[in-house]
Amino acid sequence: MKIKDMPYEHPELEPIKERLGRIIEGTKNAGSAKEILALREEYLKESSRIQTMMSLAYIRYSCNTADEYYTAEQDYIDEISPALNLLDVEFGNALLASPFRKELETALSPVLFRYLEVRAAAASPEILEDMIEENKISTEYTKLMSGIEYEFRGEKMSRAALAGYFKAEDRATRKEAYEVMGNTLNGYREQLDDIYDRLVKVRTRMARKLGYKDFVELGYYRMNRVSYGRSDIEVFRKNVKEALVPVVSALRTENAKKLGIDRYMFYDNDVIMPGGDPCPMGGKEEIFAAAKAMYHEMGEETGAFIDLMLENDAFDVDSRKNKWGGGYCTYLPDYKQPFILANFNGTAGDVDVMTHEAGHALNAFLMADNRFGLDIGCGGMETAETHSMSMEFFAWKYIDKFFGKDAERYKYMHLLDALSFIPYGTIVDYFQHIVYENPDMTPAERNELWQKLESEFRPYITTDGIPFIEEGRRWQYQAHIFESPFYYIDYCLAQTAALGFLLESLKDYDDAFARYIRLSRQGGETYYPELLEEAGIPSPFKEGGLSLLAEKVTAVLESIDA
Repeated sequence: MKIKDMPYEHPELEPIKERLGRIIEGTKNAGSAKEILALREEYLKESSRIQTMMSLAYIRYSCNTADEYYTAEQDYIDEISPALNLLDVEFGNALLASPFRKELETALSPVLFRYLEVRAAAASPEILEDMIEENKISTEYTKLMSGIEYEFRGEKMSRAALAGYFKAEDRATRKEAYEVMGNTLNGYREQLDDIYDRLVKVRTRMARKLGYKDFVELGYYRMNRVSYGRSDIEVFRKNVKEALVPVVSALRTENAKKLGIDRYMFYDNDVIMPGGDPCPMGGKEEIFAAAKAMYHEMGEETGAFIDLMLENDAFDVDSRKNKWGGGYCTYLPDYKQPFILANFNGTAGDVDVMTHEAGHALNAFLMADNRFGLDIGCGGMETAETHSMSMEFFAWKYIDKFFGKDAERYKYMHLLDALSFIPYGTIVDYFQHIVYENPDMTPAERNELWQKLESEFRPYITTDGIPFIEEGRRWQYQAHIFESPFYYIDYCLAQTAALGFLLESLKDYDDAFARYIRLSRQGGETYYPELLEEAGIPSPFKEGGLSLLAEKVTAVLESIDA
């Protein structure tokens, strides 16, 4: 069924609470593990319906944030989702406290029970009103950012469309585009400061109510971190600073010389290739056609996947006013149907959507019948992003379908950009750690912190003279900081795994791709470090664990004839 034809039903809270409450009580009073397993199936069926309706509402809201009906529905879902989350926690607690727990763990998985413990640590009826407030503030940010228009050379456009000019070959055009963005966002600086202030306060309040020192601890539980913690991220951060920052700085500085740039400015960082970064051959239809051919050549399952996506119009990639400005993949479990939203702007990023977001969608497709697909899903977000970022590199074998004679130039750009991303993503995560460890920081102090971290992890970049950016406000249009705290480091961890898969694919593509598909199909059934070990990918949590990776990736870059 096409996405647009899927019927939407308003998820009325009270009947849902009644149905799920009956199942929860039955679980608490069950006389056998078999009875509980049957009740779990009933609970999952209800959950599937609820998740489908919530995803449909969000799809239609994010495709048009000015749609009054779905805006109201999204506001309503923001209000009820904390209560639904608490019902899930209560059901999980009933399983954890069951006298038949050992039998249940044998029938299901000890990994599932570890997830249930982590989720129980992240939620409580005591913070229900705070959770509702947080959702409302987060949605306020989304509405604000998606509604802002930028006037560039007489034309009004979204930030996603404006971002197409950030990659212009002409340096003056890039500078002008960033100035337009900065000057426009300067008109909203007080609103952005206020929104984030309120988010920090409500999140800190929730953490303290639950007995945690700060929101960092709670934030890790909310991200379903079941196999690594704060100390592991500290090691990873150290690895990035010692192994990747010097390498990336040297590579980007050397690359700037090829671009004729002496002083590396912020508006230079989006462009890598002399003569302009490669652009895909053709627009949306040509990209879709190339993607269809690629996924069919990859294998029977991947071919069936892309056919399902195209047949059901499961993409919205046109950039327009009032559309959410980012990109995402979501899933409609009742229909076993993924959906991808993006904002095409004529750059190589359009192709990345067909690999990155489609990597998420393929994982959902592969896990459609997974017995833990609803309660564990694909696992933590580091696992989810490994699926997507690795697919970007598995697409290299077919990249000429999108870029023709510019395929090698794309590979060089893609790989250098991927390596360069890790220090930036580490900044995003480190910034949040410090902010939530010091929740009384002023807006000015937060901006100073951002600039300090930029100088440590991206020392080659200068922001002087660029409105908004030069004050250390770059973080204010990084939506994850507002909407999904502590998510961003998952991209960094996944990028190291994806680079590992690239190196493996260059040795034996078919073997590496088979290992990737196995990793993706398992989802959250296996802990992340074990998934990597099984796939033959080095752990990013070991001291010095990124040094060899940096060396090998640099060698690949040097081998590309771009």
